[in-house]
Amino acid sequence: MGQIHPPDAPTDRYQRGWQKLAEVDGQAGEHVIASLKDIAPDLARYIIEFPFGDIYSRPGLDLKSREIATVAALTAMGNAQPQLKVHIHGALNVGCTREEVVEVIMQMAVYAGFPAALSGVFAAKDVFADRDASAMS
Repeated sequence: MGQIHPPDAPTDRYQRGWQKLAEVDGQAGEHVIASLKDIAPDLARYIIEFPFGDIYSRPGLDLKSREIATVAALTAMGNAQPQLKVHIHGALNVGCTREEVVEVIMQMAVYAGFPAALSGVFAAKDVFADRDASAMS
């Protein structure tokens, strides 16, 4: 199994995905991709190409709407806290307010239960604290 990330000749799909990943998730997304380099480079490439190169690049929704949907889905899953934190950062990066993020997470109490919503709120609390600490430095 060869090292495929980054591909020798990046495709348009890969380039488009990398740009969208940087736009939405910034350094957090880049860190996720880098963390996969030594163990699952193909998975890193798939993440860049499919979600970001294909889905996030579609014209049907703006990035803010896509991140609201993603935060809702990850909150409802209840078992994806690291990914939820990355996408809470992403939601804030593309124009969501902290209040909107919290409201989306609270909405999930209705559909996914209070434990999922509580876990989501604590993820948001951590993200907000990280951003506040970064702003102070």
